[in-house]
Amino acid sequence: MSTENLPQNPEQPPRKPRVAVVFGGRSSEHGISVVTAGAVLRAIDRTKYDVLPIGITQDGRWALTADEPDRMAIVDRQQPSVDRLAESTEGGVILSVDPANREVVYSEPGSVPKALGDVDVVFPVLHGPYGEDGTLQGLLELSGVPYVGAGVLASAVGQDKEYMKRVFTSFGLPVGPYLVIRPREWTRDEQGARERIAGFAGEHGWPLFIKPARAGSSIGITKVDSFEGLDEAIAEAQRHDPKIIVEALLRGREIECGVLEFEDGPRASVPAEIPPVQAHAYYDFEAKYIDSTPGLVPAPLTPEQTAEVQRLAVEAFEAASCEGLVRADFFLTEDGEFVINEINTMPGFTPISMYPKMWEASGVSYPELVDRLVQAALSRSTGLR
Repeated sequence: MSTENLPQNPEQPPRKPRVAVVFGGRSSEHGISVVTAGAVLRAIDRTKYDVLPIGITQDGRWALTADEPDRMAIVDRQQPSVDRLAESTEGGVILSVDPANREVVYSEPGSVPKALGDVDVVFPVLHGPYGEDGTLQGLLELSGVPYVGAGVLASAVGQDKEYMKRVFTSFGLPVGPYLVIRPREWTRDEQGARERIAGFAGEHGWPLFIKPARAGSSIGITKVDSFEGLDEAIAEAQRHDPKIIVEALLRGREIECGVLEFEDGPRASVPAEIPPVQAHAYYDFEAKYIDSTPGLVPAPLTPEQTAEVQRLAVEAFEAASCEGLVRADFFLTEDGEFVINEINTMPGFTPISMYPKMWEASGVSYPELVDRLVQAALSRSTGLR
């Protein structure tokens, strides 16, 4: 029988890759993560990708959220939260850990679970512990789902300032003087820990910076000018992380440089400079995100200095086995040497953040930056690599 005159089924258009943008989280950087997600959701090309926003509440529940970037902004100095964006106060999103099944399921108490479809790639815009530190990356590795950014090891190294500095030192990268106080040391011999800090201050002088060892966005950091403020500074850092790091003041200029993975390997952006902040003791959380202190892009450096900081930024990216993106932060000391302070494997990614600004000045727009990161993740193999 001829099939010439039978109705033909038109060929279905290929399915667009599905991107789950995961944001929020349990860390003290929850609100900034939501702001970042809003910027990514606004910029991602909807003609090219299907998008599924998934928020993680501060108590760890994975929630289905509205795809409404305008509600993910800082308003009247108040940060947004996943709890205010979640479509339900009880429903939860479940990601399968079976590599053969990338289906996402939404479940509410007393209701039949609802399939939300397969996810092709996750764009995790979580900052801090329980998201940027390798924990989420480990879950995604178990699930066999590609994701944007650094893998488990690089994420963990990039989150822990102690081990980050140890890795950099082992690769010959210059780091400043620092001291680590672990929680067991503080618990067992508090006075001995204070004496170690006193010895460090005697060797390197005041002021000192007391920081949570595994936090970001300048949260929990205190600049201490004498012993009088030390206990309060330690308590503030330990409020965010039981392990603290003490750093000596490096006098000089604050320089940042972005690294982005291209098809032929990582490349560095033009660098930026964070000028002295008049209303703040240093470039803290308020200066970064609330008062939006502007940086200088590109940084006013000589061609030789620009080339050197770009080289060091790429070396730091490689030393920590990073993937996708990194922001590397440096001090240009008074004697003209660059000292690396830290890297961020998921740097601030809001429109006012330095990482996208540096790449925009390097010829890569914000939407192109988002697209390049998603495409790199889709093309990367899962598992050991």
